[in-house]
Amino acid sequence: MGILITSQALDRKEAVRRINLLAGRDLRPMADEYRIPVWKNGHENKGWAGLVIEHYLGLPQNSRQAPDFGTWELKVVPLRQDADGNLRVKESMAITMLEPAEVLANNFEDSHLYDKLRSMVVVSRVYESTQELRSILHAAAEFDLDKPKIQAQVKDDYEVIRAQIRLRGIDSVTGDLGKLVQARTKGRGHGSTTRAFYARTIFVAHILNLQKLASMPRVLPGEADVEFV
Repeated sequence: MGILITSQALDRKEAVRRINLLAGRDLRPMADEYRIPVWKNGHENKGWAGLVIEHYLGLPQNSRQAPDFGTWELKVVPLRQDADGNLRVKESMAITMLEPAEVLANNFEDSHLYDKLRSMVVVSRVYESTQELRSILHAAAEFDLDKPKIQAQVKDDYEVIRAQIRLRGIDSVTGDLGKLVQARTKGRGHGSTTRAFYARTIFVAHILNLQKLASMPRVLPGEADVEFV
């Protein structure tokens, strides 16, 4: 779930403060209260938790791809509890669609990917089951891609994917490329060719632990990822 928020509508730090007031609360009854469907035509409405946060903050949704100056991006990601009781990032986080012509034309600092990552609020919720009968809000964190080491790795991931597109075309790009950011198909069905940039679970865990609430447990990467040093 990705929502572009204008800074004029709500200050980012204030948004994080308000969202963290919900820490420990079940989002599912809030969806019912706000009349946000969790299911549509027999399929889960995957953006339902993000719509709950959006409604709670009183913010409008904006589906434009590139943020304007002074805006920030809201993302909601699911966590799951492993057998040892640790919270882990359940899945990679969609960042933005990958348009081959745009990627080939732009260096990282001028890309949609950079625009999306440079000012974000990432909210984590606990995913319990496919029925989505309950989902506890964990925490919200600001993220600005301001750590030199992290930014350098994301830039390197972007350039590796960009070089692959230039050399062999978009169809040759697989999810194996990139340490923190990957590019893979997006959409229903095995025949989908539309691709998007995703933050691997190790990257999402890094983002969520930047402003972890003292009372909240640390979030670990998904088991498929290795630690980024």
